[in-house]
Order: sequence, then C-alpha cells, then structure tokens
Amino acid sequence: MINKCTIVLSLLLFSFSFTNAQPDRWQQKIAYNINVNVNVEKNQFSGVERIDYWNNSPDTLHRVFFHLYWNAFQPNSMMDVRSRELGKTVLGTDRDGNPIYDWDDRVRDRIQHLQPDEIGYDSTEYVKLNGVAQKLIYHETILEVQLTTPLLPHSKNSFEVAFNCQVPIQIRRSGRDNEEGIRYSMSQWYPKMVEYDYQGWNANPYIAREFYGVWGDYVVNITIDKNYMLAGTGTIQNPDEVEYGYNGDESSKPKTQKSKITWKFAAQNVHDFVWAADTAYTMIKKQIPNGPLFYFVYKKVDSLQSRWENLANTIEKSYPYIAKTFGAYPYKNYSFIQGGDGGMEYPMATLIKGPSAGTAIHEFMHNWYQGLMGTNESLYPWMDEGFATYAELRVSNWLRGDTGFAFASSYRSYFRLVKSGMEEAMITHADHFNTNYAYSVASYSKGSIYLAQLGYIVGEKNMDKILLEYYNDWKFKHPNPNDFLRLAEKVSGIELHWYNQYWINSTRTIDYAIGDINTNGNTVSISLKRIGLMPMPIDVLVTFRDGSQEMHYIPMNLMYGEKPAENSVKRITEKEWPWVNPEYSFNIDMPLSEIKSIEIDPSQRMADVNRVNNKIVVP
Repeated sequence: MINKCTIVLSLLLFSFSFTNAQPDRWQQKIAYNINVNVNVEKNQFSGVERIDYWNNSPDTLHRVFFHLYWNAFQPNSMMDVRSRELGKTVLGTDRDGNPIYDWDDRVRDRIQHLQPDEIGYDSTEYVKLNGVAQKLIYHETILEVQLTTPLLPHSKNSFEVAFNCQVPIQIRRSGRDNEEGIRYSMSQWYPKMVEYDYQGWNANPYIAREFYGVWGDYVVNITIDKNYMLAGTGTIQNPDEVEYGYNGDESSKPKTQKSKITWKFAAQNVHDFVWAADTAYTMIKKQIPNGPLFYFVYKKVDSLQSRWENLANTIEKSYPYIAKTFGAYPYKNYSFIQGGDGGMEYPMATLIKGPSAGTAIHEFMHNWYQGLMGTNESLYPWMDEGFATYAELRVSNWLRGDTGFAFASSYRSYFRLVKSGMEEAMITHADHFNTNYAYSVASYSKGSIYLAQLGYIVGEKNMDKILLEYYNDWKFKHPNPNDFLRLAEKVSGIELHWYNQYWINSTRTIDYAIGDINTNGNTVSISLKRIGLMPMPIDVLVTFRDGSQEMHYIPMNLMYGEKPAENSVKRITEKEWPWVNPEYSFNIDMPLSEIKSIEIDPSQRMADVNRVNNKIVVP
C-alpha cells in the first residue's frame, strides 16, 4: 500500500524533474501603443508611444533604457567611427595586387558626409512614468531614464514617450530613398525599450550589428500621405479604409478626400515592429492552406515582375517543408517587402532589396531564430545568423531536389577564415570583433556549421528531432547556447559540453589524418592521428576491392554515448578515443590486398581544415 507521504514525495520529484528539463525563466513583457504623423516633404515625423511595462524580474529597477537607433546616422557617431576604423584593416589583395579593405560596403564612410537634412535623429521630448516626467541622459543611441520611483519586482507600470524623428538617407537597414528608389524603409524607427534579462540590462550602442528586444504587443497607427502604400509587421486593422489590395481589391486606393490616411497595425507577441512605404508599391498575395497569408510588396518594374511572381511561387512551395522541418509559422501573415540595403529580418516581415529566393528564404527563416527564439543576438549572433543560414541552405537544397551536402559553401568560407589567421572565437560579442570579416564568417558560416556538424556527431535523425524540439520547447523564451546544448543532449543521449567549449569558445581547429598502415598476416592495423587541437568522433570508411564497405565508428570519450548507424553500410563501433591521445589505431580482419581505400569522414560533415590527409587509396 502506498501512503500519502510517498505520493507527495513522488509528485515533488516529478515537478523537480520537469522544471529542470524545461526551465520557466522569467522575462519582461511590454505593450506599445504608438501613434505617429509623417511629413513626407521634410522626411520627419512626430509621435507618442504609450507603454505598459511588466517588470517580471526579481529585481527593483531604478532606471530604464531606450534604444534611439537613428542617432547613429550622424557624422562622428559611434557607427561612423567604427566603420571608418574597420575600413583601415587590409584583409589581403585582389588579383591586380590592390589592397582589400575590411569595409562594410553599405556603410563605408558615408555617414561622415551626411548633410543636416540627410542625417537621422531620434529626439525624445520627454519620458513620463505613471504621468510624472523623468530625468533623461543621452548616450547617443541609448537613452538612460533615471526613475523618480523605482519599478518594483512583479509590477506593472506605464510610460509615455514623445519623440521627433528625421528619416536618414538609407545607409544601413533603415532610411529613405534606397538604391531601388524605395521611399521609406522604416526599421529601428521608434524609441524602443532595452531588454532587461537574467544577465541585466542589454544597453548596446548601435554600431550596425545585432538586436535584442522584449516580447510584447504592438498597436501602431501611422498617419501619412494617402498616396503611400504601406506594409509591415502585424496585421492591418482597417483594410477597407486603406485599401491598396488589403481589402481584396488589388486596384483600389483610399477614397477619402483628406490628404492623409491613418494605417492601423496590430501584432501580438513580437519583439519589434518594421514598416515601409512607397507610392509605387504593388502586391502579390499567397494564402497557404493551414498556413499564413504571404504578402509580397514591391515596386513594380516590368523587367522584374516575373521574378517577384517566381519568388511568391517559391515561398508557397517551400512552406510545407519548412513547417515540417523547423516547426509551423505561428502568426497570421508574413510580408516580404522591397526596401533596405540587402536583406534584414524583423518579426512577421523582412526588408529585401529584390526578388532573390536565397535572400528571401534566409530572412524568412530568421522568424524562427530571431523572431520566435529571440536569442540575444549581440552575445550569440551565430544562434540567429548561423541557424538561419543552415535553414536557408537546407531549404534551398530541397527546392532544387538536391540530395547532396547542402552546406559546402559554409565550410569553404570557414576554411578561408582559418587560413587567413583572423578568426576570433564565436563567443565574442557581435560589436567587438576586430574585423567585419571575422564577425561575418563566425556568425553565418561557422554558425551554420555548428548545426551541420552536430548532425555528424549525433546523427541526422537526431538532428531533425533536435530542430523540432528546440522550436517546441524554446520559442518565446530567449534561449542561450547552454539551453540549446542541453536540449540536444536530451534528444541524442550524448554529452556535448565539449562541443560548445571547442567550437564556440575557442578557435581550435579539427584536423585528422590517416597514419601508418601495418599488416600482420591477414590483419591490417590502421593508425589515425589527431593533428588539430579539437577532438571529434571519427567515421572511417573502408572500401574493399569487391565493392563492399564497412564503417568503423570511433566515439570520442567525452561523449559518453554514440550516434545511431546512419545508413545500410555495415558499421563496427570501435573503442572510444580519449581526447588527450594524439594517436589511435584499430584493426581490420582482412588482408591489405583486399582493401581498396580508407577514408576519414566520407560525408565531409566534419570541418577538417586539411582533408588532403583524410584518404588513402591502396595501390
């Protein structure tokens, strides 16, 4: 008979194991109600935002911070100086012997030359807390608000913020009059509350890199000349008033006699809001069965019309595969909007310069890793950019019907960085890389390899399970690297702390080689060498002269487990390889004369920096 104490103890143990398997980490919550009035002649607007802010932390907050991103677009700003300083670094020479500088070509020294009517600014008139004006301290792109009354733990408070902005010439992501002539690309356009989390305030000055925000609800009302068509985050609340196709009539325009019209948007559980506007926008709509409504909003140019139509068809075709592989898109709609300076992700929308399918898929996949996970990109840019790159390459391969390795381009990029001697650890804060080059490759290429190579370590079937479990367990919870790692360990049954320690926290490289081959009668002894400083489990494929094969799988001792066999090739699991040992050997019970070749990592998923020594063909 089970007594009551036993039942209570069992329930407590169950509760403890559940909460440890999936932590319920606190996070702040916010609700914005933003009203702005745009002057399209002066490229300026004024606005008031009313904010409800829930301090769900255990801390008393004596100050808060706001991002004022557009103050970066002024001569001698931190973004300007940082760009010009990085541009002095020589990465190498081109084919003609000319130096290659470490510019971000979109920024270069353009900010330095902006005129007063071309700069951007966000001038905050006041910030009120519960109706009382607060003391403001400007730190260029960060506004510090010293509170007269602190925000107590687990309390709700209300702010009111009045602001005046000038839209900068489009230089980086946001602005006006980009290269394709899009009038307004309105990202990072409003005073945005800085995220406060378990690591404290994340008040990062804006120097053109990554973002992090508080999840919440947005009501945004934009009053603008009625000749402008808008698109953005969220769902339009007054489609019959604004028209332009949102009401179902593709050719309709606002019927009001007034010169301006107010566009009303709403979005729930997002961490940012973007919009764009132009007088020559048109739209394609694609409603996915059991999925979102896609908007493709672009400047109609006859020579590009078919490409935009092809892009719409490509996204329609790819969505079921994306949902099956990475999880379903949870919002009602999503917009691909022509604008910006390339491709830039925002919740429920992206700005893209043109109808490139690769760029569009990459930005759409950000809605999983930037939009739904909301990882701190400044600290862990690879968890967003790298994961989105992995997803982009995998989806693109599927669209082509290509069953080959999807990630070769990322590996090549990483190998070039290693060879350059400029690599920095992925743990480096996004703003503090020494070069644009090292940041870009670490975040995008090496970040995508993190997942591709993890598939090699745990097996591809486990990798697919990890992707979906990550979506199910961590959406809307700001996961960090250890959160992802623990989930991967839970799914695979393999210990993986060593993987993050080497791949993320260091620049140690992988390099394995086939060493000596010795015979003893009908037995062949194969020696392997670990030349690089990063240990890995090893696949060694032995091909025999009769065409048969066998895979010798060598787990690395820190894994305390092994991946499942991945194909029909006979697999022999050898004893584990201690990570401290530079050499290892195993035997094949077959005469050397019967062996055709021996190859380390035939799938080439392991980022071995020197593959020349990975294969031996027996004469």
